[in-house]
Amino acid sequence: MHQVFRITLDDALPVLAAARAKAEELGVKQTLCVVDDGGNVVALHRLPGARLTGVDIAIAKAFTAAGHERATHLFNEPPNGPALPGNEAFGISHMLPGKFAIFVGGFPITYDGAIVGGLGVSGGTGEQDKAVGAAGLEAFADHVAANPPA
Repeated sequence: MHQVFRITLDDALPVLAAARAKAEELGVKQTLCVVDDGGNVVALHRLPGARLTGVDIAIAKAFTAAGHERATHLFNEPPNGPALPGNEAFGISHMLPGKFAIFVGGFPITYDGAIVGGLGVSGGTGEQDKAVGAAGLEAFADHVAANPPA
């Protein structure tokens, strides 16, 4: 038996607030999603004017990051992204159609070396999504440092 940490709504709200602030600073209309370690949506925020399609995309990015324990852009990062044709994970997105994202914007959320959730960011360029994601992850780290789990 072992102890499991899981992100809660109280943990997700600072993530969304920081990610939203960064998106607004960049002038990008984003959709932001936080999932728990099982890929279940804990919180979702579609900024005013963000694309309708961003909801499903942000959920898929967060699900993938939490479930596969890596940032989604790593599936395609040169020179040998594992999801590119001819590489080990090519076609992985077809295993969970509509739920598995292999492009920029999904980030695992960790605590004490374990995956506790995922953050999905949709609506900007890859660099904008990364910047918004980084702001959200930094806010999570600050939140748990100030409010460690019991």
